[in-house]
Amino acid sequence: MKCPACSHDDDRVLDSRPVRDGEAIRRRRECARCGERFTTYEYVERNPLMVVKRDGRREPYDRGKLTAGIELACRKRPASRADIDKLVIAVEAGLADENRSEVSSQELGERVLEQLRTFDQVAYVRFASVYRQFDSPEKFAEELHGLAGGGNGARS
Repeated sequence: MKCPACSHDDDRVLDSRPVRDGEAIRRRRECARCGERFTTYEYVERNPLMVVKRDGRREPYDRGKLTAGIELACRKRPASRADIDKLVIAVEAGLADENRSEVSSQELGERVLEQLRTFDQVAYVRFASVYRQFDSPEKFAEELHGLAGGGNGARS
């Protein structure tokens, strides 16, 4: 594994432990050259999942895109990288349990919202505002009202 600080590829594993009910392994590593410590996650590679976009196109599932969207929603919020990884793993685990070959971008977004709803409500609203493409302040207010009232929020 290449060190994120110096790109040297010799490291030693300091600690390994299962995470997310055994869905992944977290490894704490130390670079042999510069001593930098970093964390990696190991996952089972499953059959490729295709995401069906709103316009009908199909794209391979991209964990990086999902993570980036959640990171953006959690920006300047008390969310660590490990917290975000747990959210992504939870979404992926749900899909893997169903052994599906395709998922709509809409369903993927709803699954992220389910996770964010209990994790951080501000991040939930941020993600919902982009994902649900609110076209009016009223739709945004509906979502907030649904969140505050314990409902499912608006469906636009």
